[in-house]
Amino acid sequence: MMETLLEVQGLNKSYPVGRSGLFGKRMMQVLRDVSLSVAPGEVLGLVGESGSGKSTIGKAVLRLIDSESRGMRFQGQELKGIAPEKLRALRKDMQIIFQDPYASLDPRKTIRATLSEALDTHGLHTGPARGPRLLALMEMVGLNPSFLDRRPHEFSGGQRQRIGIARALAVEPKFIVCDEAVSALDVSIQAQVLNLLADLRQSQGISLLFISHDLSVVRFISDRIMVLYLGRVMEVGPADAVHFTPRHPYTAALVSAEPSLRHESRRIRLEGDIPSPLNPPTGCVFRTRCPYALPACAAAVPELRPAGEGRMTACIRDDILQENAP
Repeated sequence: MMETLLEVQGLNKSYPVGRSGLFGKRMMQVLRDVSLSVAPGEVLGLVGESGSGKSTIGKAVLRLIDSESRGMRFQGQELKGIAPEKLRALRKDMQIIFQDPYASLDPRKTIRATLSEALDTHGLHTGPARGPRLLALMEMVGLNPSFLDRRPHEFSGGQRQRIGIARALAVEPKFIVCDEAVSALDVSIQAQVLNLLADLRQSQGISLLFISHDLSVVRFISDRIMVLYLGRVMEVGPADAVHFTPRHPYTAALVSAEPSLRHESRRIRLEGDIPSPLNPPTGCVFRTRCPYALPACAAAVPELRPAGEGRMTACIRDDILQENAP
């Protein structure tokens, strides 16, 4: 059985909306019974439209926001209800790379100060060991060590994102959440940062939870892909299998929407917008936009079930699964 670094069972997250009424505040549920696991050295990709709950999952597993779950364990330690001092110690092993590298860096601090702050927090590489560690971090992410005494506004977007990666790596973590880490970058810079993350994953043995709305980007770097829609898991499986032989209609629609010079006639065009989390459809949350929906799809929420080796899907249409089978 594969060793597990992170395991989450039945994750739920709701936010209060509007003013309190006679019966209390109205709640908007953005995550619904999400379970996932990440093995040491593995990259799990999360993909879905805006509003699907991807970033909320990343923040919840890092305990940056409160959530409800049946269980959430990191390296075998239960995170649910963990004491603040124990959680602070675990921060060393659990880091995040934010979507906007400029907003996540203090404009008043030099890069040296930013990286040193992370090391000081956990008492790492103190005294004479500090200088060599900072130089090594800059070289690790492909930046000139002479940049250490510059401030964020002196760098390009791609360079700032590399600094964000260096900050996450500074404390030698075992797990990093990449929250839309390349979505704000130009395509050529995206490729550079993706290659950097892939190389670091190989050389450092780091596990990643890679969040993106772009399925092709997720497939490039991930071992497995989890597809989300309106806070629910639609499909999970090996990256290439999910991309080339999707077993859920929503995944198939995401694949068909990728830019291509071929197969334009096979494009699956979804009608309408993603429903509001305040008033989700009954049964399968995707049924209101699904070209294969049946009346039975409104009756009950489909559970994730096996759909081939290492794959799970939340769809009752076995005939659709058969059409997309390898």
